[in-house]
Amino acid sequence: MSGDIVIIGGGIGGLTLALALHKRGISARIHEAAPEFQAVGVGINVLPHATRVLAGLDVLPALERHAIATGTASFYNRFGQLIHEERLGRAAGYPTPQLSIHRADLQSTLLDAVRERLGPDAIFSGHRCVGFAERDGQVTVSFVDAARRALPPVTARALIGADGINSAIRRQLYPAEGPPRYSGVNMWRGVTRWQPFLTGANMVRAGWLATGKLVIYPIRNAIDAEGRQLVNWVAEIETQEFQARDWNRGGRLADFLPAFADWHFSWLDVPAFLAEADQILEFPMVDQDPLPAWSF
Repeated sequence: MSGDIVIIGGGIGGLTLALALHKRGISARIHEAAPEFQAVGVGINVLPHATRVLAGLDVLPALERHAIATGTASFYNRFGQLIHEERLGRAAGYPTPQLSIHRADLQSTLLDAVRERLGPDAIFSGHRCVGFAERDGQVTVSFVDAARRALPPVTARALIGADGINSAIRRQLYPAEGPPRYSGVNMWRGVTRWQPFLTGANMVRAGWLATGKLVIYPIRNAIDAEGRQLVNWVAEIETQEFQARDWNRGGRLADFLPAFADWHFSWLDVPAFLAEADQILEFPMVDQDPLPAWSF
């Protein structure tokens, strides 16, 4: 099998790249390690410089049907006192909005556009990349399935790794790089079904890392007959204790709720809000140093 571009990873980056290449008339194939595309993750904020790109790919109207256009950034201390407020997105004069959206809604919208424009044969699931080799101006990519059985290799003009923090491409290019470095901040993330607070389109940051910080913003409107929103939240606390990174590892309310036990604001009862979460995920805040080169 051969083609112009092979993209490793069918996440937000890989899908957006495939749409951008298609718009330029460049054919591409996406190879995703997961056996099927599933609705995973919680919220994500897409800033105006990113929605401008998505507008250019003609997917912004579809995304706006799922998302909330975030209009205000509000900064509070841990006693619920307002420190600063500023406008965001179109409210701040940008030509495109700032969108707060469930990660699954963003990915599924991009996936639908890729399937419609590139065709269903442009996406291969259950294809885990295990390495590549370059020869005579081409690159040959090796894959295995979920049972680690070898799959037919793929040859292309170029290979692009969009395979995330555990990238097989990056690991082959920089085998001595080592794992991501822990920042000293652990994160618990979740979504809660809750009545709209403040304007119903605020991104709130409250508190600070040393004693507990929360980032809260709604990602879906009117999810039930009660008019509730689906609200994304992230609790961040400085701690030396953390577990190895795993996007899908569940978290425990008891591990972080004590830091927010007395956060009873006029516009939000924080302990009650956190306790009503649909799900809780735990993930350490990690990062990698910049690479000397990204392309070869």
